[in-house]
Amino acid sequence: MKLGKVIGNVVCTQKVDSFQCIKLLLVQPLNEKLEEIGDPVVACDTVQAGINDIVFYEGGREAALGLENWFNPSDLTIMGIVDQVNIGE
Repeated sequence: MKLGKVIGNVVCTQKVDSFQCIKLLLVQPLNEKLEEIGDPVVACDTVQAGINDIVFYEGGREAALGLENWFNPSDLTIMGIVDQVNIGE
């Protein structure tokens, strides 16, 4: 699982049938210290996340399984909203 921060919405004029009624969000990947890493990515939203929410997401086949219709082309799916991050020192 990976951490990210929702930074925007993605608007589509056309979607594949398996993505109908699925919100797409722009997510900035974060490390465990909540610092930005890499480029923003697009993820399917299964938890009704909003702008500035810290979320955890999954990629690969697990991303597709996170949606109700598991036969889909999703590369990334948001699985939950993060309440708190604790790092042991």
